[in-house]
Amino acid sequence: MERINITPPLYQFNGHIQTIYPSLYRKIEVPYKRERIDLPDGDFVDLDWVKNGSKKLILVTHGLEGDSSRHYVTGLIKLFAQNGFDGLGWNCRSCSGEPNRLPRFYHHGDAEDLRYVLEYAIFLGYEEVFVAGYSMGGSLTLRLLGEFPQRLPKEVSGAMVASVPLDLYSSVRELQKNGKQFYMKRFIKKLAVKIEEKSRRFPEHPHLNFENYFEKIKNFEDFDGTYTAPLHGYESALDFYEKASAKPLLKNVLVPTTIIQAANDPFLGEECYDRPDNVPDFVKLLITDKGGHVGFMERGQEFSFTERLALEMALN
Repeated sequence: MERINITPPLYQFNGHIQTIYPSLYRKIEVPYKRERIDLPDGDFVDLDWVKNGSKKLILVTHGLEGDSSRHYVTGLIKLFAQNGFDGLGWNCRSCSGEPNRLPRFYHHGDAEDLRYVLEYAIFLGYEEVFVAGYSMGGSLTLRLLGEFPQRLPKEVSGAMVASVPLDLYSSVRELQKNGKQFYMKRFIKKLAVKIEEKSRRFPEHPHLNFENYFEKIKNFEDFDGTYTAPLHGYESALDFYEKASAKPLLKNVLVPTTIIQAANDPFLGEECYDRPDNVPDFVKLLITDKGGHVGFMERGQEFSFTERLALEMALN
């Protein structure tokens, strides 16, 4: 584990502001061109490309209820595009502005859609792919690398992930603490819109009942126990948290990977800040003193600490 000091803008004086300000006000535009691809189970995902004719690609995965337009995705893609890479920000099922076709969603424990997107990109001719992800996207990226390492294409050169809930249950508990519940409630409200829409399309489905949603769902454990677990084959919320956490998979990773966590991240429990002893040396854990959750803005810099470090990794 390595500890690093970073210097946020003066007005970003604590972890909450370092989280909220970039989410609301950091705007980085990139000239995306959208492509829709069908998945093997009949669903679809939307891919947003920045193409420069390169054989090198940065593939970025967004966080829970995010999408490819989030600042941390477009920041990475803009910086990499300026340095000779093509960029791909893909959108998880239901996150591109259009509901997905099936009752199921996306979640921390299933990286098969990401794997399919990666293999599709390589099929198009990319010879080198650097993968990155933030928050839940970091979980998916680590799962891609460590769940079935023998299936990872040789074209994957390395990875950078940040603000990752390596131990899901510890993060669920963290967001139930006083002073942090407003983050959790915001997610629950956003997810309610999708559950309500699915309940109308699949009225007979046993796990998509929206009735009394806000009376039943007070926290993530309620949501995951009611919807995530049964929709995706887990026995309970706790079973989901145990099996979907990326931390046990770190020992299997075979490519250079850096995990960046901010010490003042309001989303992460203490179990997300330690690196198991059995993890290879090329899987590094960096703890920054500041940065919040998927923030990491630095004074006087257009690009965040994580974006610049990812480019440094990809170029070396």
